[in-house]
Amino acid sequence: MSQPPSPPRPLAGILWMVATGLNFVMVTAIVKHVGAGVPAAEAAFLRYALGIVFLLPMIGPILRAHLTTRQLKLFAARGVVHTLAVILWFFAMARIPLAEVTALNYLNPVYTTIGAAIFLGEKFHMRRLMAIVVALFGALIILRPGLREILPGHIAMLGTAALFAAGYLIAKRLSDELPALVVVGMLSVTVTIGLAPFAAAVWVTPTLAQCGWLFLVACFATAGHYTMTLAFRAAPLAVTQPVTFLQLIWSVSIGALFFGEPADHWVIIGGALILAAVSFITWREARAKRKPLPVAPV
Repeated sequence: MSQPPSPPRPLAGILWMVATGLNFVMVTAIVKHVGAGVPAAEAAFLRYALGIVFLLPMIGPILRAHLTTRQLKLFAARGVVHTLAVILWFFAMARIPLAEVTALNYLNPVYTTIGAAIFLGEKFHMRRLMAIVVALFGALIILRPGLREILPGHIAMLGTAALFAAGYLIAKRLSDELPALVVVGMLSVTVTIGLAPFAAAVWVTPTLAQCGWLFLVACFATAGHYTMTLAFRAAPLAVTQPVTFLQLIWSVSIGALFFGEPADHWVIIGGALILAAVSFITWREARAKRKPLPVAPV
């Protein structure tokens, strides 16, 4: 007989999500610190290659899964889109403020919702459509086309969010068939392989310090995914999702204190609108008893 689900623990969920936000902000801050000293594709490859140690517990479940040809093709497709997304994300991190990267990254679930309606046939109700419009308006507030220069880093982040959304849609199918450890492990394997030729094409021998920083990126990213899982296990997404707004506040603070990036209130307003829309979409999916995919940096 299966055990009844544990009762919700909202405070624990909020605290775990706070820890998640701190981990992911450290990821972005370290990548910003490494900057353009290491090409984006190489930095992304080193992040995954140096974090290969975290794959060891996943090898057994992957081998026991006996993946079908169809599943391998889906994993390969997800690896391709995630590889491109990670390269664009590292590129953007070195070129635009931390707060703008964080705020535009909130668009991931918005793109995922649009893609689910187009490619998976999910219903597209008017309230969800209005939430998406609000989120896109928030993105326009951040970018302010015509009032400020749109940098390559901004375009890269818009592409990053769209590519991550495509990866999440593929993962949604795979998660219905395979254990989470297999899905996560195969992502790391395929992305490491996918990044290798891009890294080789622009390879610059990294210093020991740069390797150390990128290993820390892998550590904080892994810790962030783990604490995020604990947060979702402790409390509903409708409780934990709004806490991710703290990541934007921390990004603004770190950018101002350590990288000389002036705080931009328009970015905060735009990010708040996007997150409010995402929280509404999350709440609606929870009401519909669906299990939306969590969104996180690489």
